[in-house]
Amino acid sequence: MTVLGGIRTVTGHIGSQPTWDCEACGQPWPCPAFQAIPPDQLTTSTLIPAMALLVPSAIRDLRGRPEGPEPPEIVKRFLWFLPLNDDEARAIALRLR
Repeated sequence: MTVLGGIRTVTGHIGSQPTWDCEACGQPWPCPAFQAIPPDQLTTSTLIPAMALLVPSAIRDLRGRPEGPEPPEIVKRFLWFLPLNDDEARAIALRLR
């Protein structure tokens, strides 16, 4: 996964399965440090394919946990950079899981 390796190189912050917490800071990933990366270092054209690869695994790992997020919440968490409403997040979750 070249794109994901590039994200690690640029950010130093990457999520770790199955908890999807940041390996660097321990916050739920994508963590605030990851989300604060300047746009010139990590573009939407890089984020969309990378997150599309990660969301299905995150949904499998996180849904169904006690007090865990539902798939649309996971989609919104991983695609924070897109202005998604609840219906759009639900539709994406259904397609990606």
